[in-house]
Amino acid sequence: MENQLTLEEMRSQYGILKQQLEKQEIVTERLLRETMKVKTQSISQTKRMTYICVGICLILYPMNYLMQAWSLAFTIATCVMMLFCGGVAYYIHKPVERLNLMKDDFATVARVMAKFKKQYHDQLYYVTPALLTPWFLWLCYEFAWKNAPEGASPWPMLLPLIFSAGIGLFIGYTFHRKAVNAAQDIINDIEAN
Repeated sequence: MENQLTLEEMRSQYGILKQQLEKQEIVTERLLRETMKVKTQSISQTKRMTYICVGICLILYPMNYLMQAWSLAFTIATCVMMLFCGGVAYYIHKPVERLNLMKDDFATVARVMAKFKKQYHDQLYYVTPALLTPWFLWLCYEFAWKNAPEGASPWPMLLPLIFSAGIGLFIGYTFHRKAVNAAQDIINDIEAN
């Protein structure tokens, strides 16, 4: 009789413990999803910054052409490059935007974040140098060599370009790291649970 009573108590306690664990899993999952939602805001912020930079360039470069700062060919090539960069940002960010972090399973979220991270790294290490190197050399020619006063050396005119390029690269890399770190944090959070 006493063994039966102990067995019934153990079953009862097991049932209570099971209910508490289920509630805790639901709360943990909800917190994880809320955290992922906050971290994707860093990724969205990077996309918005890209769009803002593209928009500014699409306004400023034609204005500089009108002020005869550089050639029409350079202006058109730069605007096409900016549109390409905006299109790449849209393409890379689209799967992340389609995620429903409150409903999609964790495997799907991890897969999308891993793909985003890889594409974002590939863009930084392969596409960006392939576009920026010839563009920057052309910019140096347009700005310094074509606009240098007669008899003056164009080399000092490169200093503002190099300084501006350094600032731009630093800002771009900072936003890149922020987005990649957010994607990696989401992947790590999912793997930890």
